[in-house]
Amino acid sequence: MPADSPVPLATAADMQTGQFADLVRDYSISALDDLMIEATRLAEGMCGRRLAPFTGVPESHRAQGIDPDEYTDAASMPMDLQGTLGRSYSNALGAGDQVRHVWLNEYAPRYPEMWTYTGLQVTILRSYGGTQTVASTSLIGAEADSGHIWFSLGTFLPVGSLVRVTYGGGYATVPADLGRGCKLLAASLVLGEIDPAGTQFGHDRGVLAGQAETILSNYQRT
Repeated sequence: MPADSPVPLATAADMQTGQFADLVRDYSISALDDLMIEATRLAEGMCGRRLAPFTGVPESHRAQGIDPDEYTDAASMPMDLQGTLGRSYSNALGAGDQVRHVWLNEYAPRYPEMWTYTGLQVTILRSYGGTQTVASTSLIGAEADSGHIWFSLGTFLPVGSLVRVTYGGGYATVPADLGRGCKLLAASLVLGEIDPAGTQFGHDRGVLAGQAETILSNYQRT
């Protein structure tokens, strides 16, 4: 079974320096690496979203809804030549309302400038029948602050179609407070293993976990 091995939000080296060095001094490097992975996944679970860099995440979305200004029969809407041709192509295919927007589940809740999307692949399974892999030139986005993908005019995407997306993303640069939250969770996990009574190291596990929760609340889904 493949090991779960994300890039952690805080590293083993981060734990070996500063106030938590005494807690992990007897941990081997591999054990400490595993601890930081556990803390990272725990942080993601508390926030209900991916935070560490990830690859190959699959999602499916039902194509529904459309901005009234983007209906194919909005003849009065100003368009450039490319847009006009795209709309005509959609009309020629005999479809009704065409969907233009999909939102990915994973995006940056804060600091979108530190977030990076990679390897975006989009496949449309149309309610009318037929499958299409959408070329990157027909997509605008994904946008780091919202997960928004915008399909260009002329993309044959009828309402009710299934949109399958595979992509990578996450914080290529980890925000400092998020790294701090991961360290606090890791320290709390260590205390639960080696000093559950909280008498040996001068750290209170509950206080550490509470500090982590306060930090991570800024990254939770709303």
